[in-house]
Amino acid sequence: MTSRGTGRQVRKSAAERRREIVAAAARVGLEEGLECVTRQRIADGLGVQSGLIHHYFPVVEELVAEAFAEATTAELEGLLPEAADGSGDGDPLGVLRRFFTLISGTEFDNVSKLWLNARHLSRYRPALHDQVVSQELRWCRRIEQIVARGVEERAFRCADPWAAAVRILAVVDGAGAYINTSADQRTAPLADLARTLAEAELGLAAGGLRMP
Repeated sequence: MTSRGTGRQVRKSAAERRREIVAAAARVGLEEGLECVTRQRIADGLGVQSGLIHHYFPVVEELVAEAFAEATTAELEGLLPEAADGSGDGDPLGVLRRFFTLISGTEFDNVSKLWLNARHLSRYRPALHDQVVSQELRWCRRIEQIVARGVEERAFRCADPWAAAVRILAVVDGAGAYINTSADQRTAPLADLARTLAEAELGLAAGGLRMP
């Protein structure tokens, strides 16, 4: 006599299913581009019917926008993690040293491509435009927060942390603008540009933001 399994497949809650869909869309956006975030592509990846994706995202542009936000939020928390008290993880100098070390590698190339992709598409897609603006400001505020704390602790000298944050991220993004084309020829000359600018903005000696 054979026994039958009595376990039932646990049905995911609406919130869990929605998070799963957004996470899958974020992966597709990172690896293939936001244009590839379609209901059918996400349904195929999850092994579900496209109607399920439509149920949660009747307007596919909302899914594209949330996928971008999901991916870039994960990037922010990976590069500039925030402590529970909102002050940032570790001392300000150490946080920024780690940040510039990480962005100098190739690990975040897909995210650089995603930002470039999103900024282009946001001209035509209002929902995505709103998320791009929101994420840009979120990044600037996180850098501003770190710089302001460094000024309070006398690790940095900076009269306007917000302006410094904007300029630092503008240079980081500007260098990333070549990621799809001539990055191999431009990477070396641009490698220390953002770090050098940040050192000047924060009143640090040359090399002050390099890892010891």
